Order: sequence, then structure tokens, then C-alpha cells
Amino acid sequence: MAKVISESVGAFLQHYPKVAVVVTAQSGGHDNAMTVDWHTPLSLDPPLYGIALAHQRFTYQLIVNSQEFGINFLPYEEAELVALVGSTGGWQTDKFQSFNIGRERPLKTSVPILEAAYAAFECRLVDDREYGDHRLLVGEIVAVHQLKEVFTPSEALDLNRVSPLLYLGHELYLTSARDTIRQIL
Repeated sequence: MAKVISESVGAFLQHYPKVAVVVTAQSGGHDNAMTVDWHTPLSLDPPLYGIALAHQRFTYQLIVNSQEFGINFLPYEEAELVALVGSTGGWQTDKFQSFNIGRERPLKTSVPILEAAYAAFECRLVDDREYGDHRLLVGEIVAVHQLKEVFTPSEALDLNRVSPLLYLGHELYLTSARDTIRQIL
């Protein structure tokens, strides 16, 4: 097979699949949830997590105003909800009410924590920088919510108990095949 070499990134999907998360925020009595696939851990000590958002997003404005955000990891079974949250604008729609999204109480922030999440982070904003057409928001993780039973004793995700939601681009979602795990020593 011949590789195509170009100076253009094209649709910029070469780095997929990625775990899709739902970022939550609240400010001034408004809650919002937004699907994000550009996210990453940045540091263990202190625990820092980064998300990339366009500055025009309602969620971005809520985060800037409140200085906090949530990261919610949902199972593959919640793909329809994640797609709805990602394709609906928060400026016009109360997604929690419209999509009947259950939430749990946060511990250290005011951000909504999704009931369906198998893990979630509460983050306090520590940095906000522009990179091209997105803002990189860095949050310090101040609380972690997780279903202990979906993690192994070594704290890895147990694929026999939960299927992570992966995003492939162009509204395509998938999950991992449990029988493809290999431990390389």
C-alpha cells in the first residue's frame, strides 16, 4: 500500500479513536454538558487534566465564569446521549432537562456530575490559553468519582465490567473488543 503524503491534515481524524467524555459546567444558575474528545491528562502531581474547547462554546463561557468544570466518562451504552449532548447547542437548550440527564452531587465544586458516568473528575481551572482555533483549559482535579467495581485492583478499567465509549469521528462511536487485550512485559 502506498502512503499519501500531504501538507494538509485533511479531516484531522488520524489520531482517532479517542475516549469521548462529557464536560460539565455551571455558572449563574445555568448548567451545561458538552461532548469533548480533545482531552488529556497532563500531570499526576498535582493532578492536572486538559480539555480543548472553542471559545464560542457555551460551556467555555460557563467554565471561565465559574473557574471549574467536570469530566465525565460514560460507557458505550450511553452513546446516544453523548451524541445528543454533543450535537445540541447549550445556548438554546437546557440539556439536563431536555434529555433527562441524571446527576449526582459534586464534592468540591458546583459542576454537575453525571449519574451514568463510571468515573468523573471535578476540576478547578488553573490555566486557559489559546492555541489556534481552540482554548486549552487546564484543571486541577480536586475530587474523583468512580464505580469501584468497574476497575481492577490495580485501578485499570475492567473491560469485563464496562465498555468505554470511543469516538472515531463523523458521529461514529465504538467500543473496545475485550478479547484483544495484551499485556506486554
